[in-house]
Amino acid sequence: MPSPQIRRLTERHHYPVLSDVTLGRYASLQEHLVLFFSEDPERFPESNDVAMVLPELIKAYAGRLQAALVERSAQQRLQSRFGFNQWPALVFLRRGEYLGAITQIQNWEDYLREIDRLLNAEPVAAPSFPIPVVADSRPRDSVETPYE
Repeated sequence: MPSPQIRRLTERHHYPVLSDVTLGRYASLQEHLVLFFSEDPERFPESNDVAMVLPELIKAYAGRLQAALVERSAQQRLQSRFGFNQWPALVFLRRGEYLGAITQIQNWEDYLREIDRLLNAEPVAAPSFPIPVVADSRPRDSVETPYE
C-alpha cells in the first residue's frame, strides 16, 4: 500500500499511475514527462520526501513538465529498462525517449539545475546494468572446448 505522501500524488494532484503496458503510449503523448519510481517507502523513506517535492517541481516548470507514478508491480521491470541503480528515482522522458534520471532526494537548486539540463538535452539510450566479465585465467591448452 502506498504511503499517504504518495497517495496524495494521485488523489490530490491526479498524477496517473502507469504500468509497463500503459507507459509507452502515455509517454509518447507528453512533451516532457517525469516518472516517479518510489519502490517501497518503508524500505526507502526518501520516497516520501521526493513525493513531497515532486508537485513543487511540476509547479516550478509551469506546464513544461508532466508527472506520472510507476505502478509498484512494474517498477523492478522498468528499473532495468531505464538503468538507474538507486531508489527513489525520477526518470525524465521526451515523447517517450529517455533523457536521464535523478535518484534519491536532492537539494532544490540541484533539482532545478539537473532538470534544466535534462529538458534541454537530446534523448539518449538509457544506461544498462553492467554485466561483469570474468576472464578465464587458465592456460589456453588446459581449457577444453566442445569443438576439439
